[in-house]
Amino acid sequence: MADPDSADRCVLRVRGVAKAFSGIQALGGVSFDLRQGEIHALVGENGAGKSTLIKIVAGAYLPDTGEIEIDGTSHAALTPEQARHLGVGVVYQEFNLLPELSVAENIFLGDQPTGWLGLLDAGHRRRRTLALLNRLGAHLDPDRTVKHLTVGEQQIVEIAKALAMDVRILIMDEPTAALGVPEQLKVLELIRTLRSQAVPVILISHNMQDVFAVADRAIVMRRGSKAGEVKISDATENEVVSLMVGAEYTREIKQLHEAPEEVHITTHDESETDII
Repeated sequence: MADPDSADRCVLRVRGVAKAFSGIQALGGVSFDLRQGEIHALVGENGAGKSTLIKIVAGAYLPDTGEIEIDGTSHAALTPEQARHLGVGVVYQEFNLLPELSVAENIFLGDQPTGWLGLLDAGHRRRRTLALLNRLGAHLDPDRTVKHLTVGEQQIVEIAKALAMDVRILIMDEPTAALGVPEQLKVLELIRTLRSQAVPVILISHNMQDVFAVADRAIVMRRGSKAGEVKISDATENEVVSLMVGAEYTREIKQLHEAPEEVHITTHDESETDII
């Protein structure tokens, strides 16, 4: 779990953030914080407001109200450029990679290392790529074309891209959703590696197994609001799901499972059937 020495240091505080689209409230006054070296899950059903909240932190959306504090400095809103400059990196579910370029070219796309006279320094780029991949414990050829990588390997390239920009807060959007079990396990191990390096991660996931495998805490969203927050070591999957769907729905499901089944008994006179 998170390093106890850094557990009290908040790198991100979100306070009372709200957002509406065409009069429809997508997010209503949500607050949470992220600590150094912590994996903080963000869970909820589709439409719960997870994506809206994260896009506000990443500068893609402007909040209607609230504030975002990063490393002690408050901001009423952020642009994508400001968020990147402050060290916010996002690995979205749909990758932003160019398939015809190599691993190294994708990692440093838009920020290629240059040498004397401003010319591209391919050797330096390759060395930096290897250093980033080694940091993740990944064994990929920097010169390999991205279109020849598996989905899981492309996920690694996206994470390396974020680390190359000196990310201080990494947001991962459903990182295992499109992966088979072996690659899911590799991504979860990568997340643990990042935590061991004190990189705080916001993990957006609907997969309770993933959340309980790597997260320290979880904020639960429902209908655009914060339904609750739990410490994973003290919670159960059922408790988190109950927060996601609401107490009323949980009671209905429980009653459905506890309702006695109708037993049909047919007598010798098949025209008479009793129901118990």
